[in-house]
Amino acid sequence: MIKEKVIEALERRGYTVRWFETGTEAADYLNSAIDGRTVGFGDSMTLESLKLFERLSAHNQVTDPQHRPAGLDFWQTARRTLLTDVFLTSVNAMAETGEMVNIAGTGNRVAGSLFGHEKVYFVVGINKIVPTLEEARFRARQIAAPANIRRHGYRTPCAAHPEKCWDCASPDRICCGEMIYHWKMRHIEMEVVLIHENLGL
Repeated sequence: MIKEKVIEALERRGYTVRWFETGTEAADYLNSAIDGRTVGFGDSMTLESLKLFERLSAHNQVTDPQHRPAGLDFWQTARRTLLTDVFLTSVNAMAETGEMVNIAGTGNRVAGSLFGHEKVYFVVGINKIVPTLEEARFRARQIAAPANIRRHGYRTPCAAHPEKCWDCASPDRICCGEMIYHWKMRHIEMEVVLIHENLGL
């Protein structure tokens, strides 16, 4: 089964792994596991769909660029997320072999997932999981990236014609960097929360 295969692959790469059948169960777990901490969010529709900002803000100090306090712009808020105890984000794709992939335009989500926090949680719906690393890279670049571009209202060739990557030079391009997580980063605790539901883009 894909569940056992993916869990085994991630654990072999050094991650702590939790599997939940529903987003509600995953959100309940995260809400109980993270308490009294400073928490940063990476840009994630998965976290948004689970209402984690609202739930965690009740008993943690949460910073999220999608929920900016009055007077702070995106850049100020995103920088604050890099200084928190805990960081939560998702990925654009995951291979059944355990590699995870993120495409970055500004880099704040990737930066927060790599260094500086006591613990990082990757919260991932089953729709992000594909058989191989090559397919994960394809999904990140040619499925997730165009969907995120349309969500933000950016103007790139793939927003109108997502059937291929145009390798564009648009000012709105978000495929500026690609991060492949081959293994858990050293000297930081990382947990992957897998959810048996379609979540995020």
